Parts: sequence; structure tokens; C-alpha cells
Amino acid sequence: MKFSVEAWAPEYGTSMEVINATSEAVVDASVETAPSQWGPVTPSPGRRPPETVLFTDGVRRVDASVWLEGSEGTVRPAICASYSAGAVRCDGRAEVVAADVRRGLFCFPNHDATGISTRYAQYPVCSAGGETPEQLALALQLHMGRLEVSVAECAPADLIVVDGPLTGRLNIPGAVGYVKTHHVAYLPPGLHTVIGKLESGQRTPVFMMTSSTWSKFSWYLRLPGPPGSHWAGVVRCESNADLEVKGVVELADSVTAMLPRFASAGHKDPRAPQNLYPIAGLERQLRRRLGDPALLYRGLREAAMRG
Repeated sequence: MKFSVEAWAPEYGTSMEVINATSEAVVDASVETAPSQWGPVTPSPGRRPPETVLFTDGVRRVDASVWLEGSEGTVRPAICASYSAGAVRCDGRAEVVAADVRRGLFCFPNHDATGISTRYAQYPVCSAGGETPEQLALALQLHMGRLEVSVAECAPADLIVVDGPLTGRLNIPGAVGYVKTHHVAYLPPGLHTVIGKLESGQRTPVFMMTSSTWSKFSWYLRLPGPPGSHWAGVVRCESNADLEVKGVVELADSVTAMLPRFASAGHKDPRAPQNLYPIAGLERQLRRRLGDPALLYRGLREAAMRG
């Protein structure tokens, strides 16, 4: 029996979560190469990588689930959460150049809602589109995304790599989305086979994805790492659809040539090689900045008891 082992540590799940699901986005695979001619693309060896790269990331944490009591006797669910975003600049050395921490009381808007003040932190009201767990989590994600946009503008760089899809962050000039977990299949089955043929430092041709609310260029590339499954070490990159085709092809080559040098090793990171060293280090710093979860929870309990 033949099988392969996922390189990621089991506690992180898998980098290929629900790949049998199909995206509703319309895909144009002929942007760079006719679909009948698709195959692995190797960037030209003389291509000069960007000198300055800015990596951005955000983290979030629910500090407590709460129930808000209204003046009319109504009780509504909400969450108190902390979130942070930051950026690390790499130009021969890695330096964190921005980090910001925010907190919020995420709830469905009503006239009774006020912020929560504790002796350790303040939780101002942040409106959510509803009060289901999914809607509250989405509101938290949106606020974190806006914070990521603001920190991405903090320092000049030749290239900005945003951890995660660009959806909601397409207005960051020159940004490339970096997607390391694959939830859905974007390409038709015949073109998906090209991904399995990629060697380290190679990419697929660029393709266009379009939905009812956004359009993005995208491509897959393989990072260096131990042999494994069809998807071992594969990540997907995204860029703004406003670029000209020639420009996005040059960008795809530049990113494909640059990213492998930041790929993590298995003995140092349980999500190697996709969890790039600058992003992993930034994530650790941001989580520390969120504060002690036990202390923040205690403060919220004390505030609730004071009424």
C-alpha cells in the first residue's frame, strides 16, 4: 500500500483541508498560457529578487464569551476579543517595524450596548452583522483585516506579502496574498495535475479568478521541503487584478524565486515549509502582545460581578 505523510504536525490539521470542494469563482486559465500548454514554470535564473520585502500578519483571540442584558430584559450573546496585526521587514535582516493591539466587544448593534472596562483592558463596542458565533467571528476577522491594511502602509518595501487571501485587502498597493492552507479546488481536474509535477522553486502559469464581488490573479508554487503528497510544500499566491498581464507574470516569477529562501524547516516549525520564518516569528510576537488570557478573563469576570 502506497501512502504519504503530511509534513505538518498533526495538531495543526493538514495544509489540504477540503480540497474536494469546488470554488464558485470563474477561472480563466489562459491568462499566461493556453490550458493545453500548461506545465511547471521555472523563473529565469537572472531574475533579480526584490531587495526589501514586508511580511504582514494578524492574530486574534476570544478572551471571553459574554451575555449582554438589555433594558427590556433581553439577553444577547457577544464576545470580548483581542486582535493584533504587525509587519516585519526583510532587507538582509529581519526587523519588526509595526505592531498594534486592539480589543473589542463584538455584538449585534443595539442602543443598550456599551463598552466593557476592566482593570486590565478596555473593550469598546464593535458592531457585528448578527449574533451567531459565525457572525461574531466574522466581525472579529474583518476588524483584524482592517488593522492589517493599516500596518501594511507603515514602511516602504519593494514587495508586500500578506499572510492569507487578499480578499478584503485588495487596496494594499503592491501586495501579494500568501495562502498556505488549501480549502477548495480552483482549477479544473486536468490542470490540477500540473501542481503535482512542480519541483521546488517552480510555479504554475498565472490564472484569473472572478466572483460576484472580486477578481484576482493567482498561481501555485512549491517550496523546498521533504518529498510527500501531491500538495507537499505547495502554496497559492494572489495579486490584484488591476495589474497588466505582463506585470503579474513578472511578479509571479519574482515571488517564486524569492519565497523559497524564507521557507521553514521541519525541525524548527511544525508547519514547515509553508509557515515562512518571518511570518512565524511575527506571529509569536503578536500573540505575546495580546496579553495574558487568564488575566484578561479574570478582569472580565470581576467587571461582570461589579455589574
